[in-house]
Amino acid sequence: MNYPHLHESSARHSRRGAEPAERFGAARASRNDYGGVASWGVKKTPGEPGGKRIGRMIDKLISAVSAMIIGAISALGYGGVFLMMAIESACVPLPSEVTMPFSGYLVATGRFGLNRVAIAGAAGCLAGSYVAYWVGARGGRRFLERYGRWVLIAPHELEIADRFFEKWGPHAVFTARLLPVVRTFIAFPAGVARMRLLPFTIYTLAGSYIWCLGLAYAGMKLGQHWTALGPWFHRFDGVVAFALAAGAAALLYNRIKSAAAAARA
Repeated sequence: MNYPHLHESSARHSRRGAEPAERFGAARASRNDYGGVASWGVKKTPGEPGGKRIGRMIDKLISAVSAMIIGAISALGYGGVFLMMAIESACVPLPSEVTMPFSGYLVATGRFGLNRVAIAGAAGCLAGSYVAYWVGARGGRRFLERYGRWVLIAPHELEIADRFFEKWGPHAVFTARLLPVVRTFIAFPAGVARMRLLPFTIYTLAGSYIWCLGLAYAGMKLGQHWTALGPWFHRFDGVVAFALAAGAAALLYNRIKSAAAAARA
């Protein structure tokens, strides 16, 4: 599928430089000015009005978020890249799969430099991760110690998490930074487990730089067709999300089963 409106809009950004962010508001996005971004992986359900309505709602949401990302980067330059990636890493699901490929497209136009884009993105990831880490280490830890039993998290399991991050934390943080969905939230459990800050910083920065560089490079090579990455990432997002949901469901089932067995004993 071709997205001429998005390509024309992206070309205008690169020619005119920073334009007022309001030019990229939801009103224009709802007319699909950002084409492929607004349609990433959203499948309408033929013959099912409810499914179509949900699909249109998701379309509008993704379109508005993507318009905000494109507008911020177009207006703020490298600062926009930093800001968007910081928000994503603070446990807010703002898609880096839009931020970095679009930035890579601007590299292809000559507005940005590839390495500078990757550094700005990685620095933003680190800044946002510090926020999520701090929330996990301060409020998240106390909350789970006090109310964890209501979400089937026992106190001894926090100790297990502490030992896991003490031994495997660097590997876990680095690997998670290369995975969609997981990368957005890994800093919070690292903070809950109070992983040492220096290795957390080093491996967050290293994994984030590789992720940002890879996406920006792909966007640079694809040029005006950078939105073609969307469907592929959406499929991978779905696989990761399904695996996490299946794991959580299995854990919940085992906990309920164990609790029922203990009650009968």
